Amino acid sequence: MKRVKTFVIACAMGLSMGLFISNTSHAECGDITISEMNWASAQLMANVDKIILQEGYGCNAEIIPGDTMPTFTSMNEKGKPDVAPELWVNAVREPLKNAIDAGRLQVVNNAPITGLGEGWWVTPKFLKDNPGLNSVEKVLERPDLFPYAEDKSKGAFMGCPAGWGCQLANANLFRAFNMEKKGWVLVDPGSAAGLDGSIAKAANRGENWFGYYWNPTAIVGKYNLVMLPFETKFAGSKNWDGCIVKPEQECASPKPSSWTESAVRTVITTEFKNRGSVAAEYLAKRKYPGDIMNSMLVFMTDNQANGADAAIEFLTRHEGVWTKWVSQGAAKKIKAAL
Repeated sequence: MKRVKTFVIACAMGLSMGLFISNTSHAECGDITISEMNWASAQLMANVDKIILQEGYGCNAEIIPGDTMPTFTSMNEKGKPDVAPELWVNAVREPLKNAIDAGRLQVVNNAPITGLGEGWWVTPKFLKDNPGLNSVEKVLERPDLFPYAEDKSKGAFMGCPAGWGCQLANANLFRAFNMEKKGWVLVDPGSAAGLDGSIAKAANRGENWFGYYWNPTAIVGKYNLVMLPFETKFAGSKNWDGCIVKPEQECASPKPSSWTESAVRTVITTEFKNRGSVAAEYLAKRKYPGDIMNSMLVFMTDNQANGADAAIEFLTRHEGVWTKWVSQGAAKKIKAAL
């Protein structure tokens, strides 16, 4: 009987010790709030972060809904959420700089996704058939290769739907490069579905397509669109911020320019960084290759998968990528949890 009691007591002590160790590990990481923006790549990243931090490092990770401006404003003014995994900073460049200078926010990862950007794209078949037309300026000399459906004598350049921020930039660059004089028509696709549909139609029919898009996206991944480089150098932030992105009446003389650099950062609050959590170290290391991100976005589109579903798919399919971001011990725990 004494042996039995001793065994029970030992088990109880072992269980208590295990709970103590678990709770100590949890305390070291602590509570973390992660913003899940309302587009696919950000939804994937937020959910991957949650699983890795929770299962690998014992954090109490919580996802909360967000968007660029509301999330930035809340982090800046209220100190919550702790993490914005995919913040496109062009929309908040100056306020973000001010917040960093004031010590409220920090950029923990300058490039969480590779190969991203906005610009002017063509289908891969077009470049295969016309290898010499490998820049924006060269394509602009050949509107005949992109006949406009309503006037075959003109070339069709597909811009952004009305109301999108990129509509202004495309319209002003259209003027800056004298595209109308060269024989082009700036086409309004009407909606996101119209823009995507024009690409799908051209790609599936083997027709040429030239227009605006951005990366990472499922469309770029599915149809392997190629972003053309500009031979023209970036004409400066004064031209871009003070003219190109403004309504036409506020941009009388736009200068030809390459597209402004698209910048995505992982941003955290300074209070969160000061906790010394392993979470900040992980966030600084993780980097999604652009082609893999696009393949995941195609998966999400084809399977109508949400961020949580896609995170499991990513961690299962791309072990060779994410295990480089974490310790061996954390990787073992994450694999066991999948």
